[in-house]
Amino acid sequence: MRLRRTLQAALTACATLAASAGLVAAGTGSAQAATPLPTRVFAPYFESWTGQSPATLAAQSGAKYLTMAFLQAATKGSCTPYWNGDTSKPVSSATFGADIATIRANGGDVIPSFGGYTADNTGTELADSCTDVNQIAGAYENLITTYDISRIDLDIEDNSLTNTAGIDRRNKAIKLVQDWAATNGRNVQFSYTLPTTTGGLADNGLAVLRNAVSNKARIDVVNMMTFDYYDNAAHDMAADTQTSAQGLYNQLAGLYPAKSPSQLWGSIGITEMPGIDDFGAAETFTVANATTVYNWAVSKGINTLSFWALQRDNGGCPGKGGDDSCSGLTQNTWDFTHTFAPFTSGSTATSDFSVAVNPNSATVAAGSSASAAISTAVTAGSAQSVSLSVGGAPAGVTATVTPGSVTAGNSATLNITTTSSVAPGSYPLTVTGSATSGSHAATYTLTVTGTAPSTGLVNGDLETGKPAPWTCQSGGGIVTTPVHSGSYALQAATSASQAGDCTQTVALKPNTAYTLSGWVQGNYAYLGVSGGANASTWTISSGWTKLSVPFTTDASGSVTVYLHGWYGQGSVYGDDFSIV
Repeated sequence: MRLRRTLQAALTACATLAASAGLVAAGTGSAQAATPLPTRVFAPYFESWTGQSPATLAAQSGAKYLTMAFLQAATKGSCTPYWNGDTSKPVSSATFGADIATIRANGGDVIPSFGGYTADNTGTELADSCTDVNQIAGAYENLITTYDISRIDLDIEDNSLTNTAGIDRRNKAIKLVQDWAATNGRNVQFSYTLPTTTGGLADNGLAVLRNAVSNKARIDVVNMMTFDYYDNAAHDMAADTQTSAQGLYNQLAGLYPAKSPSQLWGSIGITEMPGIDDFGAAETFTVANATTVYNWAVSKGINTLSFWALQRDNGGCPGKGGDDSCSGLTQNTWDFTHTFAPFTSGSTATSDFSVAVNPNSATVAAGSSASAAISTAVTAGSAQSVSLSVGGAPAGVTATVTPGSVTAGNSATLNITTTSSVAPGSYPLTVTGSATSGSHAATYTLTVTGTAPSTGLVNGDLETGKPAPWTCQSGGGIVTTPVHSGSYALQAATSASQAGDCTQTVALKPNTAYTLSGWVQGNYAYLGVSGGANASTWTISSGWTKLSVPFTTDASGSVTVYLHGWYGQGSVYGDDFSIV
């Protein structure tokens, strides 16, 4: 969040990478896969540096779920995160472990959060600080196994929004953790908490998500900080929340076109700042605003409702803005928490699963084989039976999955064989898992090497003096006049009962764009392809006219090229055909 606080003094970097690795080992050996969060969750931020007990404040306020802020490196350049960057508060069961256990016993859970304004402004946000993607991923995995959590929040603002190297490292690490989680049957979500305008994310926030898409990192929740606009305008903070979220919805629809409206709204989070925010009185979020936002959030089906921060939910400093310990309003303690608390659905998500292929690509010579591991994982609810299939194999490629059905959390094998006649190229194969909860798919790219098929027609200029391999309907064939060039051309003879088709079949590269060209003359002269692609054009011309037909082959790569006229309209002629 946009905190105005000072880093604790005397932080040191005495913790070593070996100690961090030891925590990973300890966590992995003791933890079990975490219980997923509810489908709708209210999880206000808890300021971890205050010395207060998160379990005590959760019980007093009625906020069963907390977002724990913040984890960051102690010094810039370090790859080891600590709570609040304090080396006396490492990621270990001795730090907040008992509180987290109590929160869970009371029916709640926690969402640890990396970053925050101070870390993002000092280079101690983990991915900004650490240049080793594997160590960043290892720190995330250590946190997951140490506290047995199911979601990590990443609060990215200020300088972290312009650190492109850090953005890329962070998203690459997310992808590594998601692959690790799938392999180990864990349910792990990632949320990005980002600043916003009243119309959606600014471009630097949207760039974080674009990079996640390019790195194939799944972002489960995009959480907007609907405060601190700093635009010197008067604000209805509840109305601005709704326009901000609608703008984000539109942006996410562009990034994730396959998602339904309910899925898009279900991937949005909102974090308010109760009372007077850092800008001042023009940006004041009231208890009445909270009721409006609550009702709107329920109606839209957003995923997460939050605010900064639990320790601000009191009236201890009327008229003061941006204080971490009070709202600046005249209010009862926990007014905002009591308004938002019913948002939590109280039930975990329905059963769901994921599918991944590792490796997700291979290059083989025609006639060779390949294989890959298909892993499934429980991402919500309980394990269910998943039927596995693979599609998209071109002619000459056989792809199968063994076994064809697994219980979510188990693995299968993708087996691929090719024949020597397979056309060289890259072929996306789709591995699909289907269960009662729905279907999920993963893509495996098979690249086959070898000699590419010809991209030219045989006897395209007709200069063999014979039609083969062209075949024509009755009356059609080779002529010596008219010709476009050389000594011969092709005649398509029409009648009342035929269009005079002259055709030949050509083997091309599958799933590839080509252009068929040829010179024609006559009434209603048609040039085109059919079969593995369908495209054509025509003209009426008493002289030679060049026609061009763009087309894209399907998985077979085979097309039939044709020249024909129209019934009873007289012969048409063609010459100098080519495909490029």
